[in-house]
Amino acid sequence: MTEAADQLDRRYTQLAAQRLPHETIWQEVFEYLAPERAVGWYSSPTESAGTTAANQRAVLYDSTAIDAGEVLKSNFASWMTPDNSRWFGLDAGQDDEQTTAWMDGAAQFLFEHINSAGFGAVAGECYSDIVPAGWFVLYIDEGKDEQGRPIGGYNFEQWPLSQCFVASSKPAGRVDTIYRCFDMTVEQAVAEYGLDKVSDETAKLFNDGKLTEKVPMLWAIEPRRKGEYGAALSKNLPFRSCHMEKRKKHIVRESGYHEFPCAVPRWRLIPGTPYATGLGSNVLPDVKTLNQIKKLELMSLDIAVGGMWKAVDDGVLNPKTIRIGPRKIVAMASLESMAPLETGANFNVSFSKCQDLQQGIRRALLADMLTPQGGPVRSATEIARDMNQIRQLMAPLVGRFQSEFLQVTVERCFNIAYRAGALVAKLGPVPEGLLEGDYTVKYISPLARSQLMEEVTAIDTFVAGLLALAGSTQDMTVLDNIKLDDANYEKGKALGVPAKLLRGPEELAEKREMDNRNRQQAQQDQQAQALQMKAGETAIDAAVAA
Repeated sequence: MTEAADQLDRRYTQLAAQRLPHETIWQEVFEYLAPERAVGWYSSPTESAGTTAANQRAVLYDSTAIDAGEVLKSNFASWMTPDNSRWFGLDAGQDDEQTTAWMDGAAQFLFEHINSAGFGAVAGECYSDIVPAGWFVLYIDEGKDEQGRPIGGYNFEQWPLSQCFVASSKPAGRVDTIYRCFDMTVEQAVAEYGLDKVSDETAKLFNDGKLTEKVPMLWAIEPRRKGEYGAALSKNLPFRSCHMEKRKKHIVRESGYHEFPCAVPRWRLIPGTPYATGLGSNVLPDVKTLNQIKKLELMSLDIAVGGMWKAVDDGVLNPKTIRIGPRKIVAMASLESMAPLETGANFNVSFSKCQDLQQGIRRALLADMLTPQGGPVRSATEIARDMNQIRQLMAPLVGRFQSEFLQVTVERCFNIAYRAGALVAKLGPVPEGLLEGDYTVKYISPLARSQLMEEVTAIDTFVAGLLALAGSTQDMTVLDNIKLDDANYEKGKALGVPAKLLRGPEELAEKREMDNRNRQQAQQDQQAQALQMKAGETAIDAAVAA
């Protein structure tokens, strides 16, 4: 065991101790909201994951929370990262149309390759974690072949939360440290790292043909204090990456990353920790209460259907052997020997309480608000009102999602494509204005566009008011109060119109100047033609007169 391996082991122990107090709540939330994803929190082996999930589902008596969680997950995907439309753009903060067009082309290139790499499916799995637990881990890297050589494109992996231990090197900052503890088979370890890199114990197991034996691995990614962006050697890059056999404390690989390769968004931070909780912890008390009521209902269902009876052991009727059922004759001394027994149960109370709890769970998980409700066609005012309410409900999540998930994903993918030369090969040389500048990620998903609709509405309302005033006063100079061309340009951007379809101020000025020249040339041509026709008519008249 080397000093570096011992340091990794100590750091892992510290992170595991920091996460330990919160594991119980996550495990319990997963049990009630996503049983299949709770298996990693148990000590049972991975092969029994299906059995464990089935056993947990067997003790659930109501699926309201599970269904509402699925609705919320689907709405995350459709509102924030839809597969059928681009949900982000790139802005260099410059008015240069060439720069704007290049950045828009880069955004479209990234979107197409992100989608082709299966981002939508992996993001869906990530949303399945953030609804119950309030956080997830998405690993982002360039596509590689079986030998680990870059082949272009991207690779997205959702890491199980039970395997991940995270930290932040800056107070209240993004997560930039992650230790992942997972199992590999001997065969997988040798294929991934090479027979000469694994420990002697693992190599012996491989040579003995014990390929399915488990090898506990620890993968650590953390900032490198003396790292340098763009360094030639991976061991000098800003983020350090170490793979270690946990049981033998044997490092099998050390490399690095230019930027932190994981996106770890969090819903609601637990004070003093880098971890979070989600809506699942909010509804857990109601979910457990509802589950218990449903259990009692099912336990009482046979009594409600078959009834409960009281009987007198009078020598003719033996209560211990009597069986009540259709087309059966019960011999008794008198009609009073046997009679129905009122249990005092009131199912109306339980039904009413269950409905209240179910509605509360769906409301807390935003299932009713984010899902279109049936009924008559809604007016534009009603739709705008609902959109405003949705924005208010989603505001706390949207901010963290944009900074800790979407921005990290887009920047990581942009840097990978830029370093590989794919952007230059596709779009041509980088405009000079970008070489020493920076860019920001702009979000044009349905939810982001709905937030910008206030600007569009404000512009339309103001222009409509000016037009009405101009019509009533017959004074068109009131339209000088607004730059109509700029207003239309800003509306197009807010509505998500691709930059290549919009004419910027410079291009619009050039077009109008060209149109003016064409009109002037056309007028001159018409005048010249008229003069020629008049000269011809004059010559004809002179010839006739002669």
